[in-house]
Amino acid sequence: MLHRSWPPPASDMGSSRSTSESTPAPGTRLRDYATTELTQAIACLGWRGSRLHAGVHQARKSLRRARATLALGAATLGPGAVLIDRELRRLNRRLSKLRDTQALVGTLDHLLRKNADTEAAAILRRSRRVAAHARAERARTTMTTDPHLRDRRALLAVLQAALSALPWQTVAETEAHDALRVSATRADEAAARAQRSGRDEDWHRWRRRARRLSQQLRALGDSIAAPPEIGEGAKRLAILLGEAQDYALLREHCGKRSVFAPADRAMLRELSERGTAHLQERIRAELPAARHTQSDFRTVALRNRAGRPVPSSPPPEPVRRRSERSSSE
Repeated sequence: MLHRSWPPPASDMGSSRSTSESTPAPGTRLRDYATTELTQAIACLGWRGSRLHAGVHQARKSLRRARATLALGAATLGPGAVLIDRELRRLNRRLSKLRDTQALVGTLDHLLRKNADTEAAAILRRSRRVAAHARAERARTTMTTDPHLRDRRALLAVLQAALSALPWQTVAETEAHDALRVSATRADEAAARAQRSGRDEDWHRWRRRARRLSQQLRALGDSIAAPPEIGEGAKRLAILLGEAQDYALLREHCGKRSVFAPADRAMLRELSERGTAHLQERIRAELPAARHTQSDFRTVALRNRAGRPVPSSPPPEPVRRRSERSSSE
């Protein structure tokens, strides 16, 4: 019998090294993904004129993706990651009002396409003009205090350099999986709470947590296999919850301080509630795939100090429409 000599021939060792060197470590791949997203955010915040609002929207997406990636390595990246995450979150919030004005116009455009031949069309066109004016005013205010968003882009460049300098080489695939399981469990818990209460703020929390899970799956990509328990339901669910949040934003702008005419608010509120009810039906239909994705993580991600699994929450109650909640209360 022939025995392979040890150590292996130099040619074999060189081949092994070249293979390992050609495949970046999991943490390195996550670092590259996050820095690319911040590069995209810096570029998009430089868009001007009619592209301003689209640029802000894309930049905020990239900021959230970078934060989601940081969370995948939070256990070993150290306090620097916490600081960077906090500043990214603060910057994103500073852009939220500008983005909300655009989202409001987009929601009215969507409703106008669906109701072009109904009696609501005139109200929607009038409200759309009002919302577009408010959007322009918000943009002017923002550009007055930070022309072309230069200060924000400069801050992002600093944060990007700091993010790249974090010890990403310490992030292992198992750690990313553990973080993903925690995100899945939190999304599952938010889903149960939102369906029990039916409140817009709880649905918004569910949307944020489902979006975080979806963004972390995106960050892992094809190069880092996700745990087998996670399927594609999380991404579809996050999209539907985002659409539902747009209707909630419209309702929020129909209060006492609304920019819309008092006579138009009732119709706008009715249309938003109708759209929400339709989306909630679609979300309930999507839940089996998404909940199968998430529920398996509860006993893995949450354990008490004795090492025993924490009991699962009771199944969520059916979602009730706003009018049904009011009548029962």
